[in-house]
Amino acid sequence: MAEQWRAQFDARVSFANGGGLRTEGFRLDIPGREITDEELAALFVRHLGLLMVSEVRISDKTIVEEPHKGGRGTGRPRAADPASETHPGHPRDPAGAARRRLVELSHVITDGMTTLPGWPAPRISDWLTREASRANYAPGTEFHVARIDMIANTGTYLDTPAHRWAEGADLTGTPLDRLADLPGIVVRVPAGTRAVDRLMLAPYDVAGRAVLLHTGWDTHFDTDLYAAHDAPYLTGDGAQWLVEAGAALVGVDSINIDDVSPAAAGDRPAHSTLLAAGIPIVEHLTGLDALPPEGFRFTAAPPMVAGMGTFPVRAFAVVG
Repeated sequence: MAEQWRAQFDARVSFANGGGLRTEGFRLDIPGREITDEELAALFVRHLGLLMVSEVRISDKTIVEEPHKGGRGTGRPRAADPASETHPGHPRDPAGAARRRLVELSHVITDGMTTLPGWPAPRISDWLTREASRANYAPGTEFHVARIDMIANTGTYLDTPAHRWAEGADLTGTPLDRLADLPGIVVRVPAGTRAVDRLMLAPYDVAGRAVLLHTGWDTHFDTDLYAAHDAPYLTGDGAQWLVEAGAALVGVDSINIDDVSPAAAGDRPAHSTLLAAGIPIVEHLTGLDALPPEGFRFTAAPPMVAGMGTFPVRAFAVVG
């Protein structure tokens, strides 16, 4: 029988929404003999299913060789098969089609709107007016063809690996099973919380899922406050945990999945980590408050434009 290890430790937990708890002599299965306090704290939070944890202080830690007792999330993450989950409209649940509802999760793109302050706004105009088209067709027949001039980072948009990494997959190289009909899960971020880290994510089973970070920051979209330096973001450590746990896609309703404050000095660890692992990112989501914590399917698919790493999407969820 292979060696099995357990950690014994004291823990002091603080919650982002107030309060805390303390444990003494807690024992927990661990994957190997070596484990950092940060890794142990995340396992502890996941094992107990603790939500909105802001800090865990580990003390008096000892490692003992002892058979595993079993527990939630103490083993290696297991990738989920999105196609195996029954959802509304699925052949295994034909009656579900009558119960489903669609939830819009995208901002409307309008002429002159601001997505990122200082970046060019979209310009929407006519290429062919209805009046001008009449000369080309039979009497009573007319058409309208519009034109839009915009940068790729406009409205609610998708980042593919090519956005960050020169050799990464672009819009044409990102498979549909990373963008469409994904089982989704919403992580509710407490009001006033800036950094979404490993501890806040640890209670959730994210394997094979679209992980949507609901910060509520979308209420400031297209205002000066949207770009404020206290906007919520995903930490590099949180991004690494999502990679290790097997997330399929990560979305956020904030201005950026990374910290954009001057203190970050232009560093982008969440983008770098997720996109290096081939995990697409959807930024500037909205309407996440209308979704349940889980039990929905998420789609955010852009057109297949060669050579582009980002593009606006019509993001939506199907809720059963």
